[in-house]
Amino acid sequence: MDAPPGVSSWRMSIRDVFAVNLRKRRLERGLSQEELAHQANIDRTYVSLLERCEYSVSIDRLDALATVLGVAAYELLKPESDGNPITPDVRDSGSSGEHQ
Repeated sequence: MDAPPGVSSWRMSIRDVFAVNLRKRRLERGLSQEELAHQANIDRTYVSLLERCEYSVSIDRLDALATVLGVAAYELLKPESDGNPITPDVRDSGSSGEHQ
């Protein structure tokens, strides 16, 4: 399996894992980046930058995002448990018609 863009090996970095999990959980909850940001009291562009691995998340922001998403903070940092890396298609930035 090929690594996601910007990842040097098949094993994803913690930042990549977080980005994929954040987007996946946000979409599962039916939230736009704007809605998630508003509920977590952060800027929408920050959510976008996190999902694109351009910023690292602080522990306080991780907790706020996890709370809004209804998960424990560690779940946003946890790779898939089946031993396979999380597939990059979850964080594709193609136009899906969602608010960004």
